[in-house]
Amino acid sequence: MSVTPRKIAFIGLGIMGAPMAANLVRAGHTVTGCNRSRPAVDTLIAAGGRGAATIAEAVSDAEVVITMVPADAEVKEVVLGPDGVLAHAARGTLLIDMSSITPGTSLEIAAAAREKGVRTLDAPVSGGEAGAIEAVLSIMVGGEAEDFADARPVFDALGTTVVHVGPHGAGQTVKAANQLIVAVNIQALAEAVVFLGNAGVDLTAALDVLGGGLAGSTVLERKRAAMESGDFKPGFRIDLHHKDMGIVTDAARAVGAPLPVGSLVAQLVASARACGDGGLDHSALLRGVERLAGRGDH
Repeated sequence: MSVTPRKIAFIGLGIMGAPMAANLVRAGHTVTGCNRSRPAVDTLIAAGGRGAATIAEAVSDAEVVITMVPADAEVKEVVLGPDGVLAHAARGTLLIDMSSITPGTSLEIAAAAREKGVRTLDAPVSGGEAGAIEAVLSIMVGGEAEDFADARPVFDALGTTVVHVGPHGAGQTVKAANQLIVAVNIQALAEAVVFLGNAGVDLTAALDVLGGGLAGSTVLERKRAAMESGDFKPGFRIDLHHKDMGIVTDAARAVGAPLPVGSLVAQLVASARACGDGGLDHSALLRGVERLAGRGDH
């Protein structure tokens, strides 16, 4: 089925944003990238996209604006700032924030955009760098149903599991739950890896059989290579997962939902960051378990 090309401004060409923008180009859309550092923009241009030096330039004729930046402060800067999206986007533009931020900030963005005649969706993703590159992300979307339907062809170029989960802010709430589950799973996998290592079991063989049973998971599939090799090149940094654990902890407290295990894992993520591992992939939670076991020079 052919897709009607859209004019898309993509703001934030980092580990996740760069491959996502490239996938939109491959899907036939006209994509103009804007990023704080120029090399990422040049890479998008080489892939067939366009480049813009400012947000104003990027969104000037865009039908859809996608933001993919690290945290609440950056989203507010690029959307609400004096030189941000809402200062320059035309009425009727669809703004899709795919960052992982607090539900409250998504509601603030939606309210400010409504006053400017700009439609919004909060659409955070799960799947990490590999999922972004392979266009197999899980995308959880909050906002109006008709805006979700309008954005569906854009989402389909980026992910394989695309679900409208409710009104504005709901996407971020589901993403917070996702980050809770992922962190707990990574911590459990890390503990299992250290346990198996201390017991002298063949780790590769053990993970093969665990992956085929009830213990199998996307986390095991995606993160075992890093844990086996000790190469923690960031696909999703511990710094960002630390931010996300703060989001889910605060959001759960606000609705009276206990997080006994999640709160403990949040502290272990914070500890990893305090020990200097914040710039590593979140699979480096293994290093924290190794420290507790007295293993390695950590």
